Amino acid sequence: MTKHPVTPPPELLDKWDNLPLSTQEIFLIVAQWGADQELEACIANIHTMCGKDRADWLRLMRRPKPPSLKEQALELVDRIEKAESIWAMSELETIRRALEALPE
Repeated sequence: MTKHPVTPPPELLDKWDNLPLSTQEIFLIVAQWGADQELEACIANIHTMCGKDRADWLRLMRRPKPPSLKEQALELVDRIEKAESIWAMSELETIRRALEALPE
C-alpha cells in the first residue's frame, strides 16, 4: 500500500485489528478517523491563512456538537406545548434525565 498522509499509523491499525467489531464497524471507525485527520489538516491551513476565527468556524460547521441534554429537553417541552404531535416515551425519558441532572 502506498504511504499517504492519511494512512493510520501501524499501532492504530493493530489496535483496530484487535477490536471485537464487525468489518463494517471497523470501516466506519477508520473512515471517521480519516475524515478527522483531513479536517484537522484543513483547519491548520485555514488557521495559518485566515486566522483562528475562521478555523474555529470550519470545525464548528463540520463537527457540530450534539445538543445538550438541557437543549434536547427544552426542545421537547416546546413541541409538547405546541402539541405538534403525541410524544414518545423515549422523549419523556430525555426530559426525565434532564430534570434528574439538575441540582436540588
